[in-house]
Amino acid sequence: MWGLIARHTCACLCLSLLGVSVSAQIDSPETEAAIGLAEALSRTIAGNPDLLAFGYQIEAAEGRLQQAALTPNPELGIAVQDVLGTDAFRGVDSAETTVTLGWILERGARKRIVDAARAGVSLRTVDAEIVRIDAAAETARRFLTCLGYQGRLANAERAVGLAQETVGLIGESVAAGRSLEAELARAEAELARAELLQEDYEHELRSAYRLLSAQWGETQPDFSSVRGNVDPLPVLEPFEALLMRVDENPELMRYMSQQRLDDAELRLAQARSKPSWHVSGGLRRYEGSDDLALVGGLTVPLPIRNRNQGSIAAARADVTRTQAEMTASRVRIETALFAMHQELNHDLQLAGRLRADVIPRLERALADTRRAYELGRYGYSEWRIVQGELLAANNDLLEAGIDAHRIVIEIERLTGVRGSPPAGQ
Repeated sequence: MWGLIARHTCACLCLSLLGVSVSAQIDSPETEAAIGLAEALSRTIAGNPDLLAFGYQIEAAEGRLQQAALTPNPELGIAVQDVLGTDAFRGVDSAETTVTLGWILERGARKRIVDAARAGVSLRTVDAEIVRIDAAAETARRFLTCLGYQGRLANAERAVGLAQETVGLIGESVAAGRSLEAELARAEAELARAELLQEDYEHELRSAYRLLSAQWGETQPDFSSVRGNVDPLPVLEPFEALLMRVDENPELMRYMSQQRLDDAELRLAQARSKPSWHVSGGLRRYEGSDDLALVGGLTVPLPIRNRNQGSIAAARADVTRTQAEMTASRVRIETALFAMHQELNHDLQLAGRLRADVIPRLERALADTRRAYELGRYGYSEWRIVQGELLAANNDLLEAGIDAHRIVIEIERLTGVRGSPPAGQ
């Protein structure tokens, strides 16, 4: 069961980071120290401390089921009467000794007890799956965070390279007397700022690696990069198709399991309103005549009052409450799903326009502006503005891709697990 859950969860979230592949968009080193999403998820399922601790709750529920299936033991009764009295009953000559075996007739309560315990095991199993999916989803988020900082660092490195190239060209222009020293100072200041931003992303990336490795209980990462690519954008599914998978939402599945448990508890409370009967049978020996006789007995409690009506009312209220909570949860899930679908649509449109229209034009504009600067037709300010616009557009494209994949992870979390990991993961 747990291995199936692990494979199911890994399949879901490998697909959730749609397009994650071994060819990195960012310039991260492809070394043995790199880790992929599938390996990160497998490590999480195998070693996450919270998951390991939660496993004992299932064992406890299974123990309660085992206990519920045990029927009451028979009772041995020994009764001696008419002894140690006076006259004819002096001593034990007139004693009557009765040995009986008694049984409790639970009148269907045992089956209801077992049904309730079995429903409890089912609920704990669903809880375990939810915890596993949550842990795997968090791993996917942290993996995506690492990819994001790797991408930001790569963009920052390109910004540093562009700033270094600019400083070199302006330095040559200043030496030739075509530019002012002030332009060189501004270019050098921009280079310093770009280097500071690069250093900041390096620190953030190291922290992201540590947060990722903490998902499987390690405080020191044994990898130096993550393998992945946020550039292939996810495909936008129709909203109606997502709604059809809402029933697979882990929270709704838990409510369904809780509903089964509440129903079982209600039936158990109703069964306990019928008191158990006590049946006994045995032998009686008459000491005076040395005779034996069979005896039997039946004890039936008189149901003058239903002493379980409060428990039945409480169980009925629990059934109604769970139904109401499930309805409210479904409304929240469908509302959140619609908002995420709209946000994903926006991110995909933004990324598409940046990639197709904005960035190519800015690249051409930067090349033209650089030539114009070298010819003395433009100043440093015009050149620097186009550089900044191109760098900002590349950053916007990266952030749109990261946000799109983040939303897909959340959509998959809301609509249940599905799919299989892409090749190479």
